[in-house]
Amino acid sequence: MTCARPAALALAAILTLSVPDAEAAERTSPAFDCGRSIGKVEELICRDPGLAALDRRLTARFAAAVKSLRSAPDAKAAVKAVRSEQRGWISGRNECWKADNMRACAENAYLAREGALVATYLLDTPVSEAAFVCNANPADAFDAAFFGTALPSVRVERGDTVMAGTLVPTASGARYALPFGRSLWLKGDEAVLVWPEGQEHVCRRAPGSG
Repeated sequence: MTCARPAALALAAILTLSVPDAEAAERTSPAFDCGRSIGKVEELICRDPGLAALDRRLTARFAAAVKSLRSAPDAKAAVKAVRSEQRGWISGRNECWKADNMRACAENAYLAREGALVATYLLDTPVSEAAFVCNANPADAFDAAFFGTALPSVRVERGDTVMAGTLVPTASGARYALPFGRSLWLKGDEAVLVWPEGQEHVCRRAPGSG
């Protein structure tokens, strides 16, 4: 009996240590399983704590977006659509192995996707909002909500269409890239909205807006 006690204590110590070790691994691993067959980009994410943290954060954002759709009028179709969109994004992220800087490409993919999810599904409170009138025509207007995501993002509502985009480098002002070749370029109270692709609208912030 006395011989078994040290062994039991040693086993207990091992078990106690294994719990924090498992928790630490979870904190430094991505949300996907690194043990399965994966490509070059996912291999990089698995060994890069910074990218792994972005993967966990984006996974949480995506879960919040899906949850927000549960009360939508056609929730099943909406959830199916956003899941398909996410799979498409993952495929695009995995194409970063072709980039000159694979890590920078993957990081930007995560930040851009997070910004788009937050702005599209209103997962955070906007840091500011503004209304714009385009082409000196009050009937031609749009609303913009700006979000303080790691890569700043915007939600643009024009008519019945909502699009979200993220900040891209520019020589002056703030330019946001939107899907399908659209964009919003802000310079003080003025804005240039490209919507649809190739069609520019000169806009001004509405008085008392934002």
